[in-house]
Amino acid sequence: MPATPRIQAIIRLKPELMARVKRTARKTGQSFNGYIETLLEKQTESQIPQLPSDFKVSESILKMKCCSSAPTQEMLDSDPKLAYLWEKYVQV
Repeated sequence: MPATPRIQAIIRLKPELMARVKRTARKTGQSFNGYIETLLEKQTESQIPQLPSDFKVSESILKMKCCSSAPTQEMLDSDPKLAYLWEKYVQV
């Protein structure tokens, strides 16, 4: 199974916080990066709307693939359902 692509991000932390995070990561058996990724996943997963199992994607969403205009980042930030649908069904 190929590895999931990653994007490098640079963050700045206070030295004390960095030391605590590294210690906690070691205690959980994770790398610093893996631990931070786990924390971010848990923190943001609750923002993904829970859709019913019989949910059908509307034709207007599916047709967005061929549209020249995509929703703005502001629209996606203000509407978690649209952001979820856009990421899952429209973006390639």
